Parts: sequence; structure tokens; C-alpha cells
Amino acid sequence: MRTSIENGAIKKAFKARWEFQQTFVTPLKALGPFVEAILDSIGSVNSGRVIIDSVAMKKLNLEELISKYQLSIDFSHDSAIIAESPDEVRELLVATLGDWVDFLFIPSPKPFMLYADHDEYVTFFAISKSNLNKVVTPLTEKGYKAVKGYARNA
Repeated sequence: MRTSIENGAIKKAFKARWEFQQTFVTPLKALGPFVEAILDSIGSVNSGRVIIDSVAMKKLNLEELISKYQLSIDFSHDSAIIAESPDEVRELLVATLGDWVDFLFIPSPKPFMLYADHDEYVTFFAISKSNLNKVVTPLTEKGYKAVKGYARNA
């Protein structure tokens, strides 16, 4: 795991034509299974990046993770934490979803990206309906709550 500053990363990510989106309520009491369902929908995730948009309150989980990997980050806008293995991706996504942080997550491979906010919503963005359905269908089948009619401005 490593950190970096990626100036303009969030703005650049939203310049792509993310025509399809679906928002879910973040299940704070079941983050592990939620993250597993997300990553399983990709098939074989290689790596992933969390790019910080803003921090609303203390980030206890992320600070613990950063300490564990002996990293340094200031948690400012466009700060990034890069997970370089599937296990690190899972760990990073659980930690970030568990804190009150607005962030973008970009997996590799990238069938979608997700934006999560401190209001406990996770929005998946995809360029095609089929890529969006690859993550939405398993989450819905597992009982995670989709937010109908919600559209996040990309």
C-alpha cells in the first residue's frame, strides 16, 4: 500500500461519460460482506485507489490503516491511498467506508467507479448498463438497499 497526491484526480475521473449510476445505502454494520460483494462482482480485482474528496469527521479506521502500513498522508482533497493487492483493496475499502469521508474508489480492472459520502451513500458509476448491472444485481440480490430515484451529479 502507498499514498500519493493526485491533483485534479476527482475532477478528471468525472469527465468520463459515466451515463449509468445506482446508489445504495452504506451498510455500516456489515461493511465486510458489502465490500466482498462489490469486489466479487469485478471477478478478480488487482488493485484499487481511494481518492479523498473531503473529510467530514475523524477518520479513525483510515488512520489505523495508514499507521499499520507506516504511511503518511494529510487526507486533503485529491490525496490518494493505493492498494496494490486484492487483500489490501478489501482492507482499504472497508476502512474508508467505515469513516465519515467523501471519496472516490477506482478498482483495477475498472468496470465501474464508486463515490461514497459521509451521508452513508455509495454511488456506482459505469459507462455501460451491463457494467453497472454486474455490481447492482448481486448487491440487490443480497438485500442491500438501493436508493431509488437518487442521482448524484458527476
